[in-house]
Amino acid sequence: MIKAQNPRLSSALLVITLLVMTGLLGGLHPQVASAMTPPEPTPNFLHAEGSRLVDSDGKEVVLTGVNWFGMETGTFAPHGLWARSLDSMLDQIVALGFNTIRLPYSNEMFHPTSKPQGIDFAINPDLKGLTGIQIMDKVVEGAQRRGLKIFLDQHRPNQYGQSNLWYTDKLSEQRWISDWVMLAQRYKGNDTVIGADLHNEPHGEATWGTGNVSTDWRLAAERAGNAILAANPDWLIIVEGVDSYKGIGYWWGGNLRGVKDHPVRLSDPSKLVYSAHDYGPGVSGQSWFSAPDFPSNLSRLWEENWAYLVHDNVAPVILGEFGGHSVSTKDVEGIWQRTLVAYLRDNRISYTYWSFNPNSADTGGVLEDDWTTVNEAKHQLLATYQASLLGRPVKPAETAKSVKSGGASLPWSREYLEQVEEAIRPQSRKQPVVPVWEDPSPAAAGLKSEQQALGRH
Repeated sequence: MIKAQNPRLSSALLVITLLVMTGLLGGLHPQVASAMTPPEPTPNFLHAEGSRLVDSDGKEVVLTGVNWFGMETGTFAPHGLWARSLDSMLDQIVALGFNTIRLPYSNEMFHPTSKPQGIDFAINPDLKGLTGIQIMDKVVEGAQRRGLKIFLDQHRPNQYGQSNLWYTDKLSEQRWISDWVMLAQRYKGNDTVIGADLHNEPHGEATWGTGNVSTDWRLAAERAGNAILAANPDWLIIVEGVDSYKGIGYWWGGNLRGVKDHPVRLSDPSKLVYSAHDYGPGVSGQSWFSAPDFPSNLSRLWEENWAYLVHDNVAPVILGEFGGHSVSTKDVEGIWQRTLVAYLRDNRISYTYWSFNPNSADTGGVLEDDWTTVNEAKHQLLATYQASLLGRPVKPAETAKSVKSGGASLPWSREYLEQVEEAIRPQSRKQPVVPVWEDPSPAAAGLKSEQQALGRH
Protein backbone atom coordinates (compact mmCIF):
# COMPACT_ATOMS: atom_id res chain seq x y z
CA MET A 1 0.00 0.00 0.00
CA ILE A 2 1.33 3.46 -0.93
CA LYS A 3 1.03 6.00 1.87
CA ALA A 4 0.20 9.65 1.15
CA GLN A 5 3.23 11.91 1.55
CA ASN A 6 3.29 14.96 3.80
CA PRO A 7 3.08 17.95 1.40
CA ARG A 8 5.33 20.09 3.60
CA LEU A 9 7.95 17.35 3.87
CA SER A 10 7.85 16.78 0.12
CA SER A 11 8.33 20.48 -0.54
CA ALA A 12 11.26 20.66 1.89
CA LEU A 13 12.96 17.69 0.27
CA LEU A 14 12.49 19.24 -3.15
CA VAL A 15 14.10 22.52 -2.03
CA ILE A 16 17.06 20.70 -0.46
CA THR A 17 17.50 18.62 -3.58
CA LEU A 18 17.49 21.70 -5.80
CA LEU A 19 19.96 23.48 -3.54
CA VAL A 20 22.31 20.50 -3.57
CA MET A 21 22.05 20.16 -7.34
CA THR A 22 22.83 23.83 -7.91
CA GLY A 23 25.66 23.91 -5.36
CA LEU A 24 23.96 26.55 -3.17
CA LEU A 25 23.71 24.51 0.01
CA GLY A 26 27.02 25.01 1.78
CA GLY A 27 26.13 23.86 5.26
CA LEU A 28 25.97 20.11 4.76
CA HIS A 29 28.03 17.89 7.03
CA PRO A 30 31.27 17.04 5.14
CA GLN A 31 30.47 13.33 5.16
CA VAL A 32 27.04 13.99 3.64
CA ALA A 33 28.49 16.33 1.01
CA SER A 34 31.16 13.77 0.19
CA ALA A 35 28.57 11.07 -0.24
CA MET A 36 26.68 13.25 -2.70
CA THR A 37 29.81 13.95 -4.79
CA PRO A 38 30.53 11.34 -7.48
CA PRO A 39 33.80 9.58 -6.61
CA GLU A 40 36.85 10.28 -8.74
CA PRO A 41 37.61 7.30 -10.98
CA THR A 42 40.47 5.19 -9.67
CA PRO A 43 43.56 5.55 -11.87
CA ASN A 44 44.01 2.51 -14.07
CA PHE A 45 47.68 1.94 -14.81
CA LEU A 46 49.11 -1.00 -16.68
CA HIS A 47 51.68 -3.62 -15.75
CA ALA A 48 53.01 -6.90 -17.05
CA GLU A 49 52.08 -10.39 -15.97
CA GLY A 50 54.39 -12.62 -17.92
CA SER A 51 53.95 -11.65 -21.55
CA ARG A 52 50.54 -10.05 -21.02
CA LEU A 53 49.72 -6.41 -20.35
CA VAL A 54 47.04 -6.08 -17.67
CA ASP A 55 45.24 -3.18 -16.03
CA SER A 56 44.87 -2.41 -12.32
CA ASP A 57 42.14 -5.03 -12.02
CA GLY A 58 44.29 -7.72 -13.65
CA LYS A 59 42.29 -7.64 -16.88
CA GLU A 60 44.35 -8.25 -20.02
CA VAL A 61 44.59 -5.27 -22.36
CA VAL A 62 46.00 -4.83 -25.85
CA LEU A 63 47.31 -1.57 -27.28
CA THR A 64 46.32 -1.05 -30.91
CA GLY A 65 47.26 2.45 -31.93
CA VAL A 66 49.04 4.84 -34.24
CA ASN A 67 52.11 7.06 -34.25
CA TRP A 68 51.27 10.74 -34.59
CA PHE A 69 54.56 12.47 -35.23
CA GLY A 70 55.65 16.10 -35.47
CA MET A 71 56.71 17.16 -31.98
CA GLU A 72 60.18 15.79 -32.70
CA THR A 73 60.53 17.99 -35.81
CA GLY A 74 61.00 21.73 -36.23
CA THR A 75 57.29 22.34 -35.75
CA PHE A 76 57.52 21.17 -32.10
CA ALA A 77 53.87 20.22 -32.47
CA PRO A 78 51.97 17.28 -33.99
CA HIS A 79 51.79 17.60 -37.76
CA GLY A 80 48.54 18.45 -39.49
CA LEU A 81 47.52 21.28 -37.19
CA TRP A 82 48.00 23.67 -40.10
CA ALA A 83 44.99 21.99 -41.72
CA ARG A 84 42.79 20.79 -38.88
CA SER A 85 42.02 21.22 -35.22
CA LEU A 86 43.67 19.10 -32.56
CA ASP A 87 40.27 17.99 -31.31
CA SER A 88 39.07 16.86 -34.72
CA MET A 89 42.22 14.77 -35.26
CA LEU A 90 41.87 13.10 -31.86
CA ASP A 91 38.20 12.46 -32.61
CA GLN A 92 39.17 10.81 -35.86
CA ILE A 93 41.76 8.56 -34.18
CA VAL A 94 39.01 7.28 -31.89
CA ALA A 95 36.48 7.02 -34.73
CA LEU A 96 38.94 4.86 -36.66
CA GLY A 97 39.07 2.39 -33.78
CA PHE A 98 42.52 3.05 -32.29
CA ASN A 99 43.05 3.13 -28.53
CA THR A 100 46.63 4.38 -28.18
CA ILE A 101 48.94 7.09 -29.52
CA ARG A 102 52.71 6.77 -29.60
CA LEU A 103 53.76 10.41 -29.37
CA PRO A 104 57.31 11.17 -30.54
CA TYR A 105 59.24 14.18 -29.25
CA SER A 106 62.74 15.63 -29.38
CA ASN A 107 64.69 16.94 -26.40
CA GLU A 108 65.15 20.18 -28.30
CA MET A 109 61.41 20.76 -27.90
CA PHE A 110 61.96 21.55 -24.21
CA HIS A 111 64.42 24.38 -24.91
CA PRO A 112 62.99 27.85 -24.22
CA THR A 113 63.88 29.03 -27.73
CA SER A 114 61.96 26.20 -29.44
CA LYS A 115 58.77 27.85 -30.66
CA PRO A 116 55.94 25.71 -32.05
CA GLN A 117 55.00 26.51 -35.64
CA GLY A 118 53.04 25.03 -38.53
CA ILE A 119 49.77 25.59 -36.64
CA ASP A 120 46.74 27.45 -37.91
CA PHE A 121 45.69 29.33 -34.78
CA ALA A 122 42.36 30.29 -36.33
CA ILE A 123 41.49 26.58 -36.18
CA ASN A 124 43.45 25.96 -32.95
CA PRO A 125 43.09 29.19 -30.94
CA ASP A 126 43.74 27.42 -27.63
CA LEU A 127 47.26 26.51 -28.80
CA LYS A 128 48.35 30.08 -29.48
CA GLY A 129 51.28 31.18 -27.36
CA LEU A 130 51.94 27.74 -25.92
CA THR A 131 55.30 26.03 -25.68
CA GLY A 132 55.92 22.59 -27.12
CA ILE A 133 55.43 20.84 -23.80
CA GLN A 134 52.24 22.80 -23.18
CA ILE A 135 50.94 21.55 -26.53
CA MET A 136 51.90 18.05 -25.36
CA ASP A 137 49.72 18.74 -22.32
CA LYS A 138 46.85 19.63 -24.65
CA VAL A 139 47.27 16.37 -26.56
CA VAL A 140 47.22 14.47 -23.26
CA GLU A 141 44.13 16.35 -22.06
CA GLY A 142 42.32 15.68 -25.33
CA ALA A 143 43.27 12.01 -25.27
CA GLN A 144 42.05 11.73 -21.69
CA ARG A 145 38.63 13.11 -22.61
CA ARG A 146 38.32 10.46 -25.31
CA GLY A 147 39.60 7.44 -23.39
CA LEU A 148 42.82 7.19 -25.42
CA LYS A 149 46.16 6.14 -23.92
CA ILE A 150 49.51 7.71 -24.81
CA PHE A 151 53.07 6.60 -24.44
CA LEU A 152 55.85 9.06 -25.09
CA ASP A 153 58.74 8.35 -27.44
CA GLN A 154 62.14 10.05 -27.27
CA HIS A 155 62.48 9.99 -31.02
CA ARG A 156 65.34 12.41 -31.63
CA PRO A 157 67.76 14.55 -29.63
CA ASN A 158 66.91 17.51 -31.87
CA GLN A 159 64.74 18.40 -34.84
CA TYR A 160 67.32 17.39 -37.43
CA GLY A 161 67.49 13.62 -37.13
CA GLN A 162 67.75 10.47 -35.08
CA SER A 163 70.84 9.48 -33.11
CA ASN A 164 72.44 6.05 -33.02
CA LEU A 165 72.89 6.20 -29.26
CA TRP A 166 70.78 7.70 -26.50
CA TYR A 167 73.27 10.54 -26.13
CA THR A 168 75.19 12.80 -28.52
CA ASP A 169 77.90 15.44 -28.28
CA LYS A 170 75.13 17.96 -27.58
CA LEU A 171 72.73 15.80 -25.50
CA SER A 172 74.31 14.14 -22.48
CA GLU A 173 73.01 10.96 -20.90
CA GLN A 174 72.27 12.99 -17.79
CA ARG A 175 70.07 15.39 -19.78
CA TRP A 176 68.36 12.47 -21.56
CA ILE A 177 67.47 10.92 -18.21
CA SER A 178 66.54 14.21 -16.51
CA ASP A 179 64.13 15.07 -19.33
CA TRP A 180 62.48 11.70 -18.87
CA VAL A 181 62.23 12.21 -15.11
CA MET A 182 60.69 15.64 -15.70
CA LEU A 183 58.02 14.12 -17.94
CA ALA A 184 57.38 11.28 -15.50
CA GLN A 185 56.81 13.79 -12.71
CA ARG A 186 54.71 16.07 -14.91
CA TYR A 187 52.21 13.33 -15.76
CA LYS A 188 52.40 11.40 -12.51
CA GLY A 189 48.96 10.21 -11.45
CA ASN A 190 47.48 10.74 -14.93
CA ASP A 191 46.70 7.29 -16.29
CA THR A 192 46.30 8.64 -19.82
CA VAL A 193 50.10 8.64 -20.12
CA ILE A 194 51.11 5.03 -19.60
CA GLY A 195 54.81 4.88 -20.30
CA ALA A 196 58.15 5.88 -21.76
CA ASP A 197 59.63 4.54 -24.99
CA LEU A 198 63.16 5.36 -23.85
CA HIS A 199 64.99 5.88 -27.15
CA ASN A 200 63.93 5.40 -30.73
CA GLU A 201 65.77 2.77 -32.76
CA PRO A 202 69.20 2.32 -31.15
CA HIS A 203 71.61 1.24 -33.86
CA GLY A 204 75.11 1.70 -35.21
CA GLU A 205 77.45 1.76 -32.25
CA ALA A 206 74.66 0.59 -29.93
CA THR A 207 75.29 -2.85 -28.43
CA TRP A 208 73.38 -5.21 -26.18
CA GLY A 209 74.95 -7.01 -23.25
CA THR A 210 78.58 -6.04 -23.91
CA GLY A 211 79.05 -4.25 -20.60
CA ASN A 212 80.47 -1.17 -22.31
CA VAL A 213 78.77 1.72 -20.50
CA SER A 214 79.25 3.96 -23.54
CA THR A 215 77.48 1.68 -26.01
CA ASP A 216 75.50 -0.99 -24.11
CA TRP A 217 71.91 0.03 -24.69
CA ARG A 218 70.61 -2.54 -22.23
CA LEU A 219 72.58 -0.94 -19.37
CA ALA A 220 71.49 2.57 -20.40
CA ALA A 221 67.85 1.46 -20.49
CA GLU A 222 68.24 0.16 -16.93
CA ARG A 223 69.71 3.45 -15.72
CA ALA A 224 66.99 5.54 -17.32
CA GLY A 225 64.18 3.12 -16.52
CA ASN A 226 64.99 2.93 -12.83
CA ALA A 227 65.32 6.72 -12.58
CA ILE A 228 61.89 7.10 -14.17
CA LEU A 229 60.32 4.52 -11.86
CA ALA A 230 61.76 6.31 -8.83
CA ALA A 231 59.91 9.44 -9.99
CA ASN A 232 56.76 7.72 -11.27
CA PRO A 233 56.28 4.06 -10.33
CA ASP A 234 53.14 3.75 -12.47
CA TRP A 235 54.75 4.04 -15.89
CA LEU A 236 55.67 1.26 -18.26
CA ILE A 237 59.32 1.29 -19.28
CA ILE A 238 59.43 0.48 -22.99
CA VAL A 239 62.80 -0.74 -24.25
CA GLU A 240 63.49 -1.14 -27.96
CA GLY A 241 66.05 -3.52 -29.40
CA VAL A 242 69.19 -2.73 -31.36
CA ASP A 243 69.98 -3.58 -34.97
CA SER A 244 72.75 -6.17 -34.55
CA TYR A 245 73.46 -8.89 -32.02
CA LYS A 246 76.30 -11.39 -32.37
CA GLY A 247 76.69 -10.43 -36.02
CA ILE A 248 73.04 -10.93 -36.94
CA GLY A 249 71.51 -7.76 -38.38
CA TYR A 250 67.89 -6.65 -38.40
CA TRP A 251 65.86 -3.42 -38.49
CA TRP A 252 66.95 -0.50 -36.37
CA GLY A 253 65.50 -1.13 -32.90
CA GLY A 254 64.04 -4.44 -34.05
CA ASN A 255 66.67 -6.91 -32.86
CA LEU A 256 65.80 -8.20 -29.38
CA ARG A 257 67.77 -11.44 -29.61
CA GLY A 258 70.08 -10.26 -26.83
CA VAL A 259 67.31 -10.28 -24.23
CA LYS A 260 67.60 -14.07 -24.02
CA ASP A 261 71.15 -13.73 -22.69
CA HIS A 262 70.96 -10.29 -21.09
CA PRO A 263 67.45 -9.24 -19.98
CA VAL A 264 66.77 -5.71 -18.80
CA ARG A 265 66.73 -5.47 -14.99
CA LEU A 266 64.37 -2.91 -13.47
CA SER A 267 63.52 -2.11 -9.86
CA ASP A 268 59.97 -3.21 -10.71
CA PRO A 269 60.10 -6.00 -13.32
CA SER A 270 56.33 -5.79 -13.83
CA LYS A 271 56.83 -2.41 -15.55
CA LEU A 272 59.12 -3.75 -18.29
CA VAL A 273 57.86 -3.92 -21.88
CA TYR A 274 60.06 -4.60 -24.91
CA SER A 275 59.44 -2.97 -28.27
CA ALA A 276 60.53 -3.77 -31.82
CA HIS A 277 60.21 -2.03 -35.19
CA ASP A 278 59.61 -3.93 -38.40
CA TYR A 279 59.37 -2.73 -41.98
CA GLY A 280 58.82 -3.92 -45.52
CA PRO A 281 60.66 -3.59 -48.83
CA GLY A 282 59.36 -0.05 -49.32
CA VAL A 283 61.79 1.02 -46.60
CA SER A 284 64.67 -1.27 -47.52
CA GLY A 285 64.87 -4.43 -49.60
CA GLN A 286 65.96 -7.48 -47.60
CA SER A 287 66.80 -11.04 -48.56
CA TRP A 288 63.76 -12.50 -46.83
CA PHE A 289 61.39 -10.61 -49.13
CA SER A 290 62.78 -12.44 -52.16
CA ALA A 291 63.18 -15.84 -50.50
CA PRO A 292 61.43 -18.74 -52.25
CA ASP A 293 59.36 -19.47 -49.13
CA PHE A 294 58.09 -15.87 -48.74
CA PRO A 295 55.80 -15.07 -46.93
CA SER A 296 55.78 -18.27 -44.84
CA ASN A 297 59.36 -17.45 -43.76
CA LEU A 298 58.27 -14.27 -41.99
CA SER A 299 56.84 -15.84 -38.84
CA ARG A 300 60.16 -17.57 -38.16
CA LEU A 301 61.99 -14.27 -38.67
CA TRP A 302 59.73 -12.43 -36.23
CA GLU A 303 59.96 -15.26 -33.71
CA GLU A 304 63.76 -15.17 -33.73
CA ASN A 305 64.04 -11.39 -33.40
CA TRP A 306 61.28 -10.35 -31.03
CA ALA A 307 58.15 -12.53 -30.83
CA TYR A 308 59.89 -15.27 -28.82
CA LEU A 309 59.60 -12.96 -25.81
CA VAL A 310 55.81 -13.35 -26.00
CA HIS A 311 55.80 -17.06 -26.77
CA ASP A 312 58.28 -17.82 -23.96
CA ASN A 313 56.24 -15.67 -21.54
CA VAL A 314 59.23 -13.42 -20.85
CA ALA A 315 57.58 -10.00 -21.17
CA PRO A 316 55.04 -8.09 -23.28
CA VAL A 317 56.13 -6.78 -26.66
CA ILE A 318 54.79 -3.72 -28.46
CA LEU A 319 55.49 -3.46 -32.17
CA GLY A 320 56.10 0.27 -31.93
CA GLU A 321 56.46 0.91 -35.66
CA PHE A 322 55.51 -0.85 -38.87
CA GLY A 323 53.92 0.42 -42.04
CA GLY A 324 54.15 0.85 -45.77
CA HIS A 325 52.37 2.34 -48.76
CA SER A 326 50.82 -0.86 -50.08
CA VAL A 327 48.46 -3.33 -48.47
CA SER A 328 47.67 -5.03 -51.77
CA THR A 329 47.44 -8.80 -52.02
CA LYS A 330 49.43 -8.59 -55.28
CA ASP A 331 52.77 -7.07 -54.26
CA VAL A 332 55.45 -7.94 -51.74
CA GLU A 333 54.93 -4.95 -49.45
CA GLY A 334 51.20 -5.51 -49.24
CA ILE A 335 51.58 -9.23 -48.58
CA TRP A 336 54.17 -8.46 -45.88
CA GLN A 337 51.82 -5.99 -44.15
CA ARG A 338 48.86 -8.35 -44.29
CA THR A 339 50.89 -11.25 -42.98
CA LEU A 340 52.24 -9.13 -40.12
CA VAL A 341 48.83 -7.82 -39.02
CA ALA A 342 47.47 -11.37 -38.99
CA TYR A 343 50.49 -12.50 -36.96
CA LEU A 344 49.98 -9.73 -34.41
CA ARG A 345 46.29 -10.56 -34.13
CA ASP A 346 46.83 -14.29 -33.76
CA ASN A 347 49.41 -13.73 -31.01
CA ARG A 348 47.65 -10.76 -29.31
CA ILE A 349 50.70 -8.53 -29.65
CA SER A 350 50.23 -4.79 -29.14
CA TYR A 351 51.17 -2.30 -31.86
CA THR A 352 51.29 1.35 -32.87
CA TYR A 353 51.16 1.76 -36.64
CA TRP A 354 53.47 4.12 -38.52
CA SER A 355 51.74 6.40 -39.03
CA PHE A 356 48.57 8.44 -38.62
CA ASN A 357 50.34 11.16 -40.64
CA PRO A 358 50.40 10.95 -44.43
CA ASN A 359 53.79 12.70 -44.67
CA SER A 360 56.07 9.78 -43.93
CA ALA A 361 57.93 9.61 -47.24
CA ASP A 362 58.46 5.88 -47.62
CA THR A 363 55.39 4.53 -45.78
CA GLY A 364 52.56 7.03 -46.13
CA GLY A 365 49.93 6.93 -43.43
CA VAL A 366 46.39 6.16 -42.38
CA LEU A 367 45.41 9.60 -43.68
CA GLU A 368 45.77 10.76 -47.25
CA ASP A 369 47.68 13.89 -48.24
CA ASP A 370 44.72 16.19 -47.54
CA TRP A 371 45.04 15.23 -43.83
CA THR A 372 41.36 14.31 -43.71
CA THR A 373 40.55 11.48 -46.12
CA VAL A 374 41.21 8.00 -44.76
CA ASN A 375 43.24 5.46 -46.70
CA GLU A 376 40.45 2.91 -46.61
CA ALA A 377 42.59 -0.05 -47.66
CA LYS A 378 44.97 0.50 -44.74
CA HIS A 379 42.17 1.16 -42.31
CA GLN A 380 40.28 -1.94 -43.33
CA LEU A 381 43.40 -4.02 -42.74
CA LEU A 382 44.14 -2.51 -39.33
CA ALA A 383 40.48 -2.78 -38.33
CA THR A 384 40.84 -6.56 -38.42
CA TYR A 385 42.88 -6.22 -35.23
CA GLN A 386 41.78 -3.43 -32.92
CA ALA A 387 41.01 -3.48 -29.21
CA SER A 388 38.53 -1.34 -27.30
CA LEU A 389 39.34 1.95 -25.59
CA LEU A 390 41.13 1.54 -22.27
CA GLY A 391 40.02 4.83 -20.73
CA ARG A 392 36.60 6.24 -19.94
CA PRO A 393 35.68 8.74 -22.69
CA VAL A 394 33.47 11.77 -22.21
CA LYS A 395 31.49 13.65 -24.81
CA PRO A 396 33.87 14.56 -27.67
CA ALA A 397 34.73 18.21 -28.11
CA GLU A 398 33.52 18.18 -31.69
CA THR A 399 30.73 16.44 -33.55
CA ALA A 400 31.07 13.41 -35.80
CA LYS A 401 30.47 15.74 -38.70
CA SER A 402 33.60 17.71 -37.85
CA VAL A 403 35.62 14.49 -37.79
CA LYS A 404 34.66 13.72 -41.35
CA SER A 405 35.24 17.26 -42.55
CA GLY A 406 38.48 17.83 -40.70
CA GLY A 407 36.91 20.26 -38.24
CA ALA A 408 37.14 23.40 -40.36
CA SER A 409 37.35 24.68 -43.85
CA LEU A 410 40.88 25.41 -45.00
CA PRO A 411 41.58 29.17 -44.88
CA TRP A 412 44.77 28.82 -46.93
CA SER A 413 45.22 27.85 -50.53
CA ARG A 414 46.02 24.24 -51.38
CA GLU A 415 49.26 25.43 -52.99
CA TYR A 416 50.34 27.11 -49.76
CA LEU A 417 49.55 24.03 -47.67
CA GLU A 418 51.57 21.88 -50.04
CA GLN A 419 54.52 24.23 -49.64
CA VAL A 420 54.24 24.00 -45.83
CA GLU A 421 54.07 20.21 -45.93
CA GLU A 422 57.04 19.97 -48.27
CA ALA A 423 59.12 22.24 -46.05
CA ILE A 424 58.65 19.99 -43.01
CA ARG A 425 58.35 16.65 -44.77
CA PRO A 426 60.47 14.03 -42.97
CA GLN A 427 63.42 12.52 -44.73
CA SER A 428 63.34 8.97 -46.03
CA ARG A 429 63.43 6.15 -43.48
CA LYS A 430 65.56 3.91 -45.69
CA GLN A 431 68.49 2.24 -43.96
CA PRO A 432 70.71 -0.82 -44.30
CA VAL A 433 70.06 -3.80 -42.07
CA VAL A 434 73.67 -5.01 -42.10
CA PRO A 435 75.69 -2.61 -39.90
CA VAL A 436 77.78 -0.72 -42.44
CA TRP A 437 80.30 0.44 -39.84
CA GLU A 438 81.54 -3.17 -39.70
CA ASP A 439 81.95 -3.41 -43.47
CA PRO A 440 85.18 -1.84 -44.77
CA SER A 441 84.16 -2.02 -48.43
CA PRO A 442 83.93 1.21 -50.47
CA ALA A 443 80.29 0.44 -51.20
CA ALA A 444 79.52 0.24 -47.50
CA ALA A 445 81.41 3.46 -46.81
CA GLY A 446 79.42 5.20 -49.55
CA LEU A 447 76.17 3.89 -48.12
CA LYS A 448 77.09 5.15 -44.68
CA SER A 449 77.88 8.59 -46.07
CA GLU A 450 74.56 8.63 -47.90
CA GLN A 451 72.81 7.74 -44.64
CA GLN A 452 74.49 10.57 -42.79
CA ALA A 453 73.59 13.02 -45.54
CA LEU A 454 69.95 11.98 -45.75
CA GLY A 455 69.15 11.56 -42.09
CA ARG A 456 66.14 9.45 -41.20
CA HIS A 457 62.81 10.14 -39.62
